[in-house]
Amino acid sequence: MKSFFWENLRIALSELWGHKTRSILTGTGIVIGIIAVSLMSTLINGVDGLFEESMKFLGRGNLYVEKWPWFGDEDWWTLRNRPRIELDMAEKIQERSQYAMVVAAERGRMANLSYKELSAENIYIHGVTANYPEVSTVDVEYGRFFTESEDRTGAQVVLLGSEVAKTLFPQGNPVDKMIFAGSKRFRVIGVLAEMGKFMGAFSNDTQVIIPLATFNKIFHGPWGRRSITVKVPEHLVEDAKEELRGVVRVLRGLKPEEKDNFAINQQNAFRQSYQGIKLAIGGTGMIITALSLLVGGIGIANIMFVSVKERTREIGVRKALGATRSQIQGQFLIEAMVITASGGLVGLIISTLISMAISKFLFPATMSFGVAFMAIALSAGVGLFAGLAPARKGAKLDPIEALRYE
Repeated sequence: MKSFFWENLRIALSELWGHKTRSILTGTGIVIGIIAVSLMSTLINGVDGLFEESMKFLGRGNLYVEKWPWFGDEDWWTLRNRPRIELDMAEKIQERSQYAMVVAAERGRMANLSYKELSAENIYIHGVTANYPEVSTVDVEYGRFFTESEDRTGAQVVLLGSEVAKTLFPQGNPVDKMIFAGSKRFRVIGVLAEMGKFMGAFSNDTQVIIPLATFNKIFHGPWGRRSITVKVPEHLVEDAKEELRGVVRVLRGLKPEEKDNFAINQQNAFRQSYQGIKLAIGGTGMIITALSLLVGGIGIANIMFVSVKERTREIGVRKALGATRSQIQGQFLIEAMVITASGGLVGLIISTLISMAISKFLFPATMSFGVAFMAIALSAGVGLFAGLAPARKGAKLDPIEALRYE
């Protein structure tokens, strides 16, 4: 049995090598289909990792009281006319909420920074309370975070994001150096550890952090982002969200029949939106893959019927020498599977090269062994089904009639 398999494999490879152009054109559909399915799976895995890394920045147990919802279809003018978030609510939320572990207030806006002749433009100035590290993933690489005393007195101290530090201080340690935000002077007390980009877009390293009281003293007016972050137990997020909604409604003096004039955001909003996008991308990829493999399978079936027709006399000779139906059928099935498996291998190599380029220039996207195995198995499976009907036709030929075929 083993000798027949290798003999059939040798015949199949010899036939394909003898019709190289036809074999390449026939396998093109399979190549495209395998590139689509393997690259889609690899990219989705890479984006999943990027998404989870980004979600760490928001925190699973964090709720954000803000004016604007992160997602939704509410009327823009209605949202715009909402009253701004008053950050002094943070202390009252801490007092009234049973679930709140830490409550931190923050504001933000863009500004230009400078140090001597060097400058950094459009940097996010992040004004936060001293307990901000307890509700976020920020970590100080060297130097220190500011104290409650510095926050309370509005000290003009600043922590630089890693990219900002490289821009303004390419040659040395910026701690204790003086920089300017507009016309205001700040003393650098620390540099934040590198945090990377949020969803591959906004860089968390192009920001600086200053005390909230300092922010309020320097940047007057209602502009910029305002938010109150409430850290709650992860397993009680939904209960805490309902309680927080009630607390904020009371603090805002809303009557029972009035709608909320604020939003309570959480990372689940991003997750739900991401899952919808992921399903859409995955569904589109699967449709493209199915169509490519269908076209490729039809092409292979057609070529195999032609091959059976061309080799009718050969089939008659083999049967006259004692070859069985199963051996003839196996010969053509192996030939069809070799075409598709070769196409799958080529598609896999191309997908791997593309994945390596994406991983180098965009985000980590490594092809797993499972995806590679699935691609080869899928391509071989297409060959098996596409070659089944032609192989059966060849196996059923009458040896005498086949020998008479010209």
